[in-house]
Parts: sequence; structure tokens; C-alpha cells
Amino acid sequence: MVENILITGGCGFIGRNLIAALRESGYAIRVLDNLSVGTLQDLQKVAPVEQPDPVNCSIPSQSRVQLIVGDITDPDLTRRACANINAVVHLAANTGVGPSVENPLFDCQQNVIGTANVLEAARMNGTSRFIFASSGAPAGEVEPPIHEEIVPKPVSPYGASKLAGEAYCSAYFRTFGIDTVALRFGNVYGPGSGHKSSLVAKFFNRALDGLPLEIYGDGTQTRDFIYIGDLVNAVQKALQVPGVGGEVFQIATSSETTVNEIAEKILTVIESRGIALPELRFSEPRLGDVMRNYSDTSKAKSVLAWEAKCEMIQGLENTLDAILQSRH
Repeated sequence: MVENILITGGCGFIGRNLIAALRESGYAIRVLDNLSVGTLQDLQKVAPVEQPDPVNCSIPSQSRVQLIVGDITDPDLTRRACANINAVVHLAANTGVGPSVENPLFDCQQNVIGTANVLEAARMNGTSRFIFASSGAPAGEVEPPIHEEIVPKPVSPYGASKLAGEAYCSAYFRTFGIDTVALRFGNVYGPGSGHKSSLVAKFFNRALDGLPLEIYGDGTQTRDFIYIGDLVNAVQKALQVPGVGGEVFQIATSSETTVNEIAEKILTVIESRGIALPELRFSEPRLGDVMRNYSDTSKAKSVLAWEAKCEMIQGLENTLDAILQSRH
């Protein structure tokens, strides 16, 4: 039987890469997106698109991706978007520490109320599996590596809202029997991320525009950078592996990389493509940022039979080449 998948936020960077992979595996896909980040044109780059009647959604076809334009904070719309859906991949969110510090209540509305809406829509429609895109941010300022047994103490509003999403997933699994799986993504990069404000995409775009690369703090803070292809593979595993309802998994590389180190790698890749090297500038640390953040992914390896495989230099080269191609 062909599975029908709803992807919230499917027009974004992760969503488009996931759609390309799922279509190759034979899934039929519906997208719910408010087009605040990704666009219809972005989605059309990976699949032909149809926009069904949002009041009475037909079953998705394998030849096209259905796009419903709307917001996850609309409970009626999310309920209709989940009609005839076997599994949900919930990517839509207010992403990042910075935006959550600037507007904590908006972050809460999107990431807590929005997630609860989509979970309730899944329950009302009898959807069996729900994949939630979480983050390492719920753990807060802890001694890494971050693992699933650490007691969460979020530092930022973003971390708090993602922790709330994980909690609702746990509740909907234990009370209503939906197989919810929370995946705590590392810092994702790769082809298709050109519009993102995350570090790798931002650094490449600023270098191509002849602008300095701005590093918050002294650059010794660490992150776990994961290539988009590896992350998409993890989502596919979470959709397929039985008996993982109610679980949380760290999805990253188990490698600790300082911002200075990845900046140096980015400069190496830039230079290899004959692009003028940008200046590095250091500014004040950002509120809500943690100093060290990388993951222990042993649970994902043992339970999902998944691990990251892409080497960072190769991933960075693929990312820059895709950005260069998109500018031509």
C-alpha cells in the first residue's frame, strides 16, 4: 500500500530535500505551508505541484505533490490537511534561537500551539505515525555530548518551545497511541539551503557577496553540523522502523566542531572555487546561545540503524556548488 505523507513546512530547505527522497521511495505527499520561508517556486523545483480544495482534500497522487497554503496555528485547516494521511512529518516551526529571543510569544504560538494543532489533527484523522522535528536546544547548557537521558533545561525560548513539542508528542503516544517520534536535529546544511540564515548558508552567501563573515563571541562555541542527505535518511528510518513510538533520537554526527573550525573549512572550500576570501569579524555573543553543543547518536545507530556518513568537506563543497548554480 502506498503511504500518504503530510509534510508541514514542506516548502523549506529540509522539506524539499525530504520530498525528493520520499517520492523516489513511492510515497504520495501533501504539503501544508504558509509560504513564509519557502515558496511555491521552490517546491516546484523538486516536484510538480497541485493545489487541492482545502475543504475536501483528495487523496494525494504519486505524480504530483499537493500543496495546501495555510498556517499550522489554524486548527480547522490542519484537521483538513490530515485527511487520508498515514503519517505526518512536522517540520513547520519558528526556527532558531535569535527569532525566539526577539519574539518569545510568537515562537510559542508557532512551535507549541502549532504542534498541538497538528498532533490533534493527526489524532482526529486516525494518522498512525508522527515525526516531530526537534533540536538539541531543549537540553540547554549541559556538558556535551547531548543524549536522550539528559534532563532538559532550555536556555532559549526556542529550546522551551521545542521541549513542549516533545512533551506533547509523548502525551499523544501514551494517551492516544499515535506513534510519535521526536528527532533532535543538529545544525543542518547542504544543497537547497541558500535562503537560510543558518551559519553555513549565511557564510557562503556573505562570501559570494563580498561581505565579512560575522562570528558571535570568540568562535570557540561548538555545534554538531549534519549534512541534509544524512538527516533525510534519518527521517525515512523514523517513518519505517517499527516499535519506536514515544521515542526521542539525537540526529547529528557525534562530532564537536567549533564555529572557528567550520569557518576555516568554509574558507578552504571558497578558496578552492577561486572566490576571494572574506574577512572574519567577531561580535558580541548572542543571548540564548549555548557554548557547547554536540550529540551522542548511539541510540539512533542501535534502534534506527542510522548514522551520519557525509564528510564535512564534501558536504560543504556540495553546498557551495549548489548556491553557485542557483545564482546563475
